[in-house]
Amino acid sequence: MVEQVRLRLPAFARGYHLITEHVERALPDLPEKGLLHVFIQHTSAGITINENADPSVRVDFETIMNRLVPEGLPEYTHTMEGLDDMPAHVKAALLGNSLTIPITNGRMNLGIWQGIYLCEFRNRASGRHLVLTVMS
Repeated sequence: MVEQVRLRLPAFARGYHLITEHVERALPDLPEKGLLHVFIQHTSAGITINENADPSVRVDFETIMNRLVPEGLPEYTHTMEGLDDMPAHVKAALLGNSLTIPITNGRMNLGIWQGIYLCEFRNRASGRHLVLTVMS
């Protein structure tokens, strides 16, 4: 069986935000066993799974990604949407646009220190959309 839900997240500031609870609230009753596929419908934001306990991890992600993919490089040609736009596309490509999470005993089977991050790379983004597909 396959069920699918579209989730609109609220607008988040630039940075890395735990959205695990948003995803859990949007899901129908989960099967005993299966898979959850999470897909973000955007090219300037990404999703990943990482540390859910210490918020400094999310701050460090922002710092490192900004060093890896800085704004304002003269080599960028896609510049009409602002200094943060082209770097946002590259960061989204590096982190990715989808996750697959096992479902066990009717719950997402994340590790104890794992959470789902929305990685918002734009300075002024509106709400983002996720497609959540449950396969059992």
